[in-house]
Amino acid sequence: MALFDLPQHELESYRPEVREPADFDAFWGETLERTRGHELSVALAPAPITLAGVEIQDVTYPGFGGHPIKAWYARPAGVDGPLPCVVEVNGYGGGRGLPIERTMWAAAGYAYFYMDTRGQGAGWGNGGDTADPVGSTPSTPGFMTRGITDPFDYYYRRVFTDAVRAVESARSLPGVDAERVAFVGGSQGGGIALAVAGLVPDLAGVVADVPFLCHFERSLELTNEFPYGEVVKYLSIFRGERERTLDTLAYFDGVNHAKRATAPTLMSVALMDMVCPPSTGYAAFNWYGDRSAPDVRKEMVVYPYNGHEGGHAHQTTRQLEFVQSLFG
Repeated sequence: MALFDLPQHELESYRPEVREPADFDAFWGETLERTRGHELSVALAPAPITLAGVEIQDVTYPGFGGHPIKAWYARPAGVDGPLPCVVEVNGYGGGRGLPIERTMWAAAGYAYFYMDTRGQGAGWGNGGDTADPVGSTPSTPGFMTRGITDPFDYYYRRVFTDAVRAVESARSLPGVDAERVAFVGGSQGGGIALAVAGLVPDLAGVVADVPFLCHFERSLELTNEFPYGEVVKYLSIFRGERERTLDTLAYFDGVNHAKRATAPTLMSVALMDMVCPPSTGYAAFNWYGDRSAPDVRKEMVVYPYNGHEGGHAHQTTRQLEFVQSLFG
């Protein structure tokens, strides 16, 4: 690895003009309105594990189209009353895994809701449990080009909606303080976190580490590392589809969602990250809150000599400190 993107002093002021559809807000307003037409019925069942300090439950909730989405819900054992809640989603290709993996935030004293990602879970980690029942036009293996010819059919329309419903489902659970909910994610989860930041106006905070799904046009020019490489491969076959593809992706660009965010945020980038180039994360950071909360609190953590792993456990420590600063 080596430094390949803009120097850090240029990154700190990098605010590119990003393709943005004129009907961006109408598109997402209609999407969420249709999904909220399905009753928010959240089912809880005991998780197949017993721990002394953490209680974990198996969750099923209705996501996009009312489709069943799995999650884990954890909280400190024996603690009554509503707690602040952290909602989290995994990185690209992973699933919700095993319940024993989802204990840290509960051990820190918070309620914790970990969303499964539909159709994923077989790329790394310990598996997922949520199908994606929607088909696709021809696509490159992976998820990035599923339904990419039309934003209404695109895979991440379903995933972003599932994430908004994860927040709404977490808020409905016993033992959650609905007014104090933060959303956390890294890589794909970081891109999803930025989308939720723009689509949910009253979050307590957002953490987006080494975010994927940001500034697509630049990402596709700087790297052919996967998952962006899936789009590059698709365009190498469907040679005349560049503009339609970028028009679809613009509805899902983390930069456009970040502009509409209102919650305090902690973000991170790694300057040797060739999977999610640092300029694309900085683009989202520098635009964050511009349309809705220009004075919003935002912090960027930079890891100069790391790739896509970013700060790893060091950044987890920063996440804890940030969430503690929000909730006390």
